[in-house]
Amino acid sequence: MIRVVIADDHGAIRAGLRMILDAEDDLEVVGEAADGDIAIAQAKALRPDVVLMDVRMPGVDGITATGRITADGLARVLILTTFDLDEYVFRTLRAGASGFVLKSASGQSLVEAVRAVAAGDGVLAPEVTRAVIDAFATAPAETAEPAPDGLADLTEREREVLDCLGEGLSNAQIAARLFIGETTVKTHVSRVLTKLGVRSRVQAAIVARESR
Repeated sequence: MIRVVIADDHGAIRAGLRMILDAEDDLEVVGEAADGDIAIAQAKALRPDVVLMDVRMPGVDGITATGRITADGLARVLILTTFDLDEYVFRTLRAGASGFVLKSASGQSLVEAVRAVAAGDGVLAPEVTRAVIDAFATAPAETAEPAPDGLADLTEREREVLDCLGEGLSNAQIAARLFIGETTVKTHVSRVLTKLGVRSRVQAAIVARESR
């Protein structure tokens, strides 16, 4: 069972999301939050697998809440947004979100995104992932992050996996390219994230692009 907390300041939206998610046999909404502070508290108390996080909320916003939740390893965060590739999305990805889904997405797309995040896989379609990474790559040089110290610690195989992440490939696509199993890919991805000190595969992908 995948446990989910929904964080959105609009009660009607939370109710709609709960209805969609609770209709699935493998998903369970265990908590709701109307602002970032409550979302953090719910994540600490309930330890959900995924927090479905709105960006714009009163008080502590979704960006700050995402950073605190992912930094403490409380849950994976999937961002809910009404805008495709806006500045808030970029900031939440920098803060450690696993990806984002538009509020206009279909119920099935939302469900699949939650499942993907819970499994530790990417939740952005490859073309969207590449667009996000490209946007970071073309940002002014002064806004770029310095390369993590752990980059030099990657093995040759881990560097290959990182390069694949930089192209926005899913675990299945990485497995096919490198002729290894998906379970092995997940292990390598986990090690890459640990060595780089980043919280999500999207952040790792950004590192891959910025270190070229």
